[in-house]
Amino acid sequence: MDTQEQFKMVMAECRELFAKKLHDYGAAWRILRPSSVTDQIFIKANRIRSLEIKGVSLVGEGIRSEFIAIVNYSIVGLIQLELGYADKEDLTVEEALSYYDKCAEQALALMLKKNHDYDEAWRGMRISSYTDLILMKLYRTKQIESLCGDTLVSEGVDANYMDMMNYAAFGLIKLTFSE
Repeated sequence: MDTQEQFKMVMAECRELFAKKLHDYGAAWRILRPSSVTDQIFIKANRIRSLEIKGVSLVGEGIRSEFIAIVNYSIVGLIQLELGYADKEDLTVEEALSYYDKCAEQALALMLKKNHDYDEAWRGMRISSYTDLILMKLYRTKQIESLCGDTLVSEGVDANYMDMMNYAAFGLIKLTFSE
């Protein structure tokens, strides 16, 4: 199975959980401002790092579920950046999944371009490095948010969400295919 197939497989798993949560909760996340989405991703990435260091989970969920959450919250962040946050739930399940699919397709396209240029260097990395890179991207994102997006040379929050999503997908690929 090649990288594109593996990526699509783990993204399908993430989408399946997203769809189930849409069924249970609706699009309640629409009220989140982008900075709150960033903080949710921070919580998930920080928990992964904590589990990697401690080696034990006391609440039962492991690293895999947190990478899935990072993928899904990154997509929520991209949707929020595109639509703006809402005062109430304002998307149907079908509309939310359509936006989800659009963001997942963009992430795949970006991954394929970067994978070409970097020659799949991510395969030689440790999963803990993806965690650290996601955390670094989060600190960058928080700084960009503090600057209200007014950067001098840096990409925006959207590019950081995409990168975090792709690093989380790489982690899921490695965890799934035991690479």
